[in-house]
Amino acid sequence: MSDNAPQASSNRLTHAKRTAELEELLIDAEADDEAVQQSHPLLHRPWLLLLGLILVALNLRPALSSMAPLLSEVSKSLGLSAAQAGLLTTLPVLCLGLFAPLAPILARRFGAERVVLGILLTLAGGILLRSSFGETGLFAGSVLAGASIGVIGVLLPGIVKRDFARHAGTMTGVYTMALCLGAAMAAGATVPLSQHFAGSWTMGLGFWIVPALVAAVFWLPQVGHKQGAHHVAYRVRGLLRDPLAWQVTLYMGLQSSLAYIVFGWLPSILIGRGLTPTQAGLVLSGSVIVQLASSLAAPWLATRGKDQRLAIVIVMALVMAGLFGCLYAPLEGLWGWAILLGLGQGGSFSLALTLIVLRSRDAHVAANLSGMAQGIGYTLASMGPFAVGLVHDLTGGWTALGWIFGVVGSAAILAGLGAGRSLYVQVESEKV
Repeated sequence: MSDNAPQASSNRLTHAKRTAELEELLIDAEADDEAVQQSHPLLHRPWLLLLGLILVALNLRPALSSMAPLLSEVSKSLGLSAAQAGLLTTLPVLCLGLFAPLAPILARRFGAERVVLGILLTLAGGILLRSSFGETGLFAGSVLAGASIGVIGVLLPGIVKRDFARHAGTMTGVYTMALCLGAAMAAGATVPLSQHFAGSWTMGLGFWIVPALVAAVFWLPQVGHKQGAHHVAYRVRGLLRDPLAWQVTLYMGLQSSLAYIVFGWLPSILIGRGLTPTQAGLVLSGSVIVQLASSLAAPWLATRGKDQRLAIVIVMALVMAGLFGCLYAPLEGLWGWAILLGLGQGGSFSLALTLIVLRSRDAHVAANLSGMAQGIGYTLASMGPFAVGLVHDLTGGWTALGWIFGVVGSAAILAGLGAGRSLYVQVESEKV
């Protein structure tokens, strides 16, 4: 036992070190702690950069959350089966994982700012495509929108880390709040917008091209400025063989699966229980707004205690309670269950990102673990919405979904109990 003591001691993170490492939460393939930082020209106008970042972040969820309140209407209009509707909610999430690895390649070739601008325009094109060209356009546009969000989602954290290095914690909160706010706006406003435009679901979905184009206009000043950091490439070996890395990845994927089930199917479930589409969209919007608080509190919670296992159990218990309440409990208490669901899902997502940093010895390992957890994790997460659609198609109802919620939620807790231990992934890192 004494022989293992030094290793256990080295693997144990102190409270102070965990707090400091949270400043590295937003990492991506561009992260490099040996970069030679220089003054970025736009830091003389930080408000413009900040505004651009907020507007871009606002566009990372509307393409996902705007579909759910209209899913029943879209399915009836185009004659989609529940399985096809499930595929429609699955495709964008699948693309988050499949296209995320393109982000660092594009950034090295064209520069992060130019890529963000180009992908914003691609996102706008995807939104237009899915709302204008029938069933084919609906699916093709969903793929394009999901791919765009996957690429931008990788690039934005790197820009935040580079240009706001001394305020990374604050900017993490701003970034997360903008992302959740965009999701809430789309979930709550899409049905009223559709009704305003003579009940046209195509106009309700197509409206979200407007904020994407506005963000592109405000991001335009960022283009043309060279990045001031020289990045040194590192190779990390052994990550795919490390059990802890897989536990982090599985926790990311499983909790994300429940999140995207909520984005894709919660309004349809509530409509099936007797709510109107507008009411169901407002419940989803309110639940997402609640995530603002817990997503900010979870990183703080993660630094308390000897590890993150208790925090993971708490947030996942809230998620499961909220899901079962929304599915089975009397509708009189629906808003209470929606609040619990929002608190749990905001915390579980934020903790998933936090674990990537806390399980990594340095930024190079963290960047690679981030790619593994998000790439594989989001691909896994995409199976959740599809499974819900398939089960609904086979059973003709929603009550059987409790089995999916129970299995996925329990598996997330088990993975989280492994990922939440105060250990580091065991890998080798070297310059190339």
